[in-house]
Amino acid sequence: MLVALLLIVGGIVLFDTRRRVMELEDRIIMIETEAQPAAAPGAPEPVRAEHAPAEEQPPFTPTAAARRSPWTETFAEPEVAAEPEVIGDEQIGEAAYVQPASGFEDLFGRRLPIWAGGVTLAVAGALLVKYSIDSGLLSPIIRVLLGLIFGAGLIGGAEVALRQEARVRDVRVRQALAGAGLATLYAVILAAANLYHLMGPGMAFAGLAGVTALAMGLSLRFGPPSAMLGLVGGLAAPALAGADEPNIPLLSCYLALTVGGLCALSRTQRWMWLGVGALIGGAGWGGLLLLSGALDLASSLSVGLFILALGIAFPLFAFSGSRATLIRMVSAVAASAQMAALIATGGFTLLHWALFGLLSAAFLWLSGREPALRRLMPVGLAVGLLLSGAWPAPAASSFAPVILGLVLIYGGGALWRLWRPAGGLIEAGQVAGAALGSLAVSALHFYRGSAADDLRFALMALVASALPALAMAMGWSNPAQRSDARAALLATGAAILLVLAGIFGLAGWTLPLVVGIVAVALLLLAAQAGNARIEWSGWAFAFTAVASLVSGGRGLDELGRLAGMGADAAPGIALLRWSGVALALTLFAWRARLAEGRLVAQIVGALCAYGAIAQVAPVLWLGPIAALGLPLLAEGARRLPPLRLLPALATLFLLTLLWAAEPLLAWVEPAVMSLLGRPLLVNLLPDMTDMLLHLALPAALIALALVRGKAAIGPIGRQLAAIVIGLFGTIALHILYRQAFAIADHAAFVRAGLAERTIWEGLLIMAGWAAWRRFNRRGVALTLLAAGIAHNLLYTLLLHNPLWAAQAVGSVPLFNLLAPAFAIPLAGLWLAGRIMPEPAERCARFRDGGFMVLILLFAFATLRQLFTGPMLNLRHLSAGEDIGRSVLAIILATGFLLWGIRRGGRDWRIASLLLMLGAVAKVFLLDASGLTGLLRIASFLALGFSLIGIGWLYSRHLRADTH
Repeated sequence: MLVALLLIVGGIVLFDTRRRVMELEDRIIMIETEAQPAAAPGAPEPVRAEHAPAEEQPPFTPTAAARRSPWTETFAEPEVAAEPEVIGDEQIGEAAYVQPASGFEDLFGRRLPIWAGGVTLAVAGALLVKYSIDSGLLSPIIRVLLGLIFGAGLIGGAEVALRQEARVRDVRVRQALAGAGLATLYAVILAAANLYHLMGPGMAFAGLAGVTALAMGLSLRFGPPSAMLGLVGGLAAPALAGADEPNIPLLSCYLALTVGGLCALSRTQRWMWLGVGALIGGAGWGGLLLLSGALDLASSLSVGLFILALGIAFPLFAFSGSRATLIRMVSAVAASAQMAALIATGGFTLLHWALFGLLSAAFLWLSGREPALRRLMPVGLAVGLLLSGAWPAPAASSFAPVILGLVLIYGGGALWRLWRPAGGLIEAGQVAGAALGSLAVSALHFYRGSAADDLRFALMALVASALPALAMAMGWSNPAQRSDARAALLATGAAILLVLAGIFGLAGWTLPLVVGIVAVALLLLAAQAGNARIEWSGWAFAFTAVASLVSGGRGLDELGRLAGMGADAAPGIALLRWSGVALALTLFAWRARLAEGRLVAQIVGALCAYGAIAQVAPVLWLGPIAALGLPLLAEGARRLPPLRLLPALATLFLLTLLWAAEPLLAWVEPAVMSLLGRPLLVNLLPDMTDMLLHLALPAALIALALVRGKAAIGPIGRQLAAIVIGLFGTIALHILYRQAFAIADHAAFVRAGLAERTIWEGLLIMAGWAAWRRFNRRGVALTLLAAGIAHNLLYTLLLHNPLWAAQAVGSVPLFNLLAPAFAIPLAGLWLAGRIMPEPAERCARFRDGGFMVLILLFAFATLRQLFTGPMLNLRHLSAGEDIGRSVLAIILATGFLLWGIRRGGRDWRIASLLLMLGAVAKVFLLDASGLTGLLRIASFLALGFSLIGIGWLYSRHLRADTH
């Protein structure tokens, strides 16, 4: 009792605080409204009294311009003309009232005492009853009667205060008296029931209900505090009555009447807080009733109807305005959740499902009445499907009408509204969701994987697909379906159901074919309907077909065949699967309107076409087959716009490169090691079969595609193709060339290595000359020349130079391999200068330096061959050869000088001097010390004449330059 009293007092205080804030806002607005406008320019300034007495100032009077609200209407103070009272020479009346000096005085001196007085009266009544109990003066019945009389008297006093408003002049007096009286009546009834046991729970419940009704009635007369007490007391009455086993139908009826009455009062008085509080309290009681345990038939029916009233009826008539829609939506969602709990706790009986059907029908009616509440329908459908899925072991005879009812209410209602002005994407989603959801929950409960189940559910899926298909057909002639997503959503739902029908009714390996067929159907449907959104759905199904193609054990095995791994036990089925998906993607690449999608479809379609062939073709021929597709596609691309088939061509080109990767890597590894000086033996290279099928033949097919489809691949593609052709062709020729010498061990490498390299380098130089002279391909010519020169410099002159490596050069002087070996780079540099004269002129010094080095190496190697025979790397050095080196150096110096004088090459002359100085130094320091007799004299004579001749040549040349 004390707790209830404290709650009432707290509610009154909070209510008064809010009222005061609202009154303050009204006063501010009123002052701003009545403010005088500024005087116009030039107008005379009004005369003001300098010392106007305070009593002559007009009092504050509310006007009609003040803002009015349900709160101000209730608490507005009446305007009563006060008769002035004469005291001495002054008149003091109501108009001379002075406001309190501070807000503190206004709150604690003028406002709170009235409410405190009402609370005090209620407490006094309680103390009076307690005193009578402690003293034993009154019997329990008398105490209860006196309490009732006291409470009624307080309410009567409130009525007197209302009728004597002219004297009381404060609306809070009657509100405080009425609140104290209602609180007293609640307390007396609870004491009579729970303390004295003078009445049973039912009678106490009825008494509390009567007080609640009285509170709602008094709220119309005395204002919101009485309504607040009615709200708190009315909703708390069933719990305060103290019944151990309440009558749930009666309780539901009481709660419905109480909440309904409060909602009606909320609407008439425009107290939204009262209606919202009543709905919240009613929802709380609904949850408590559901938690009370299993309900019998009457209880379930009463609770279900109460939930319907809370979710639909009460919010519908209790609220209006901008916030009403939100309140109705929240109430409906809460009702759906509570109805779901009722069905779950009640055992999923048909009665509970019938109540849910009533709620669903109410949703349908409500969404038609207020279009903003259309979002309730998907919520109801989702709750119904979830409940159907959670139904434990339903009988088919009970499950079928429930599912059909859900489809009829939600799917049928959405179908009727779909293409009307109020219809939209929500209705399309309901139609598709009803069809898909009903099939899903049916399969969840009744599908067991047998052949009969497969056939049954395949037929069910086909029948279910008719619902979204029918919905789309109904709007086929509607112009709106070409611009929104309704048709696409319906088409997608029907397509999913058709795929499910295929999953149930056909073998598992047909899934990619079924999905591909559905994807093509969506593509064609999009073209007929002119709706690009349907095409997007088709794209999703197309790539779902690809995903299903490579998923699972079968898909992974078939995918391995693309790389030549594994063997398919059923190549015919694999060919059919991959061909079907490739055909579907080809149609998308041809007919689709999405340009980016066509590019992707070409790539994936080309891979699937290659995959189809890979399922039946021998592994050895997969690379050539991929390369064969290039000229075929290039030939077809000649009849299409440029670059139309570039993605497919690029895909097959990449496949060709991947198949060439193995022989390329097999060639690259020994080639890289040869850069470090290890001989490149023939047994380290790819075999002839791999070279022919994966390098030579693809190079020829790429060249054919390049010739037949120049416009189809673009300039970048042509350059890339030319590079690959040159790379593959060169490596293939290199492997083939190596087979002719068959150098398989170190002895063979010593014997024929120099010859093999020299001929290869010569072929490269000759190919460069032919590319320049015959085909006018300067770029190709320079590339070949650079390759020949680089090969010679690296392998012949550096790594395997006969002067320091074991390489046989031949036994006949001058007619051996040294001349061509050292002439090849000279010829290459000379040809490069002829092809590109301007760059060669800028690099003349470097080119002349190369010439000098090559001449020196060739001359000393030839001298070495005269004394040692085929092998030049022997350590023995004879005296004659040593003297021959000095003489050769002098001869070369003379030749360099003559050439430099003739060509005007200063670098040649400097090289001559350096070479001569080196020869002089060698003769004086080395040769002279080791010679005797005529040899020493001859060496000095030769050196002397050489020096004289060189000096003469220099002096003559310099003199000619001077003149």
